[in-house]
Amino acid sequence: MQTDTTVLTAPAADMAWQEDALCAQAGPDFFFPAPGSSTREAKQLCGACEGRVACLEYALTHDERFGVWGGLSEKERIRLKRQRG
Repeated sequence: MQTDTTVLTAPAADMAWQEDALCAQAGPDFFFPAPGSSTREAKQLCGACEGRVACLEYALTHDERFGVWGGLSEKERIRLKRQRG
């Protein structure tokens, strides 16, 4: 009997930006602050990251609802999605 071991993952190209992303050096707590906490430092780090645009597109495509992605907070991403229509 053969067991299906298929794992659902995004295509490798979709995730390639993560290899050089600055967020990998900071850890998740930096980008997922407690409610009401500042996201300023995370956004500054995103601003210096070459993968920022790909990260933001990933978050928008995959409907990431929490944390800072591509330099934008949850509310900012919602606003951007509405503007894009």
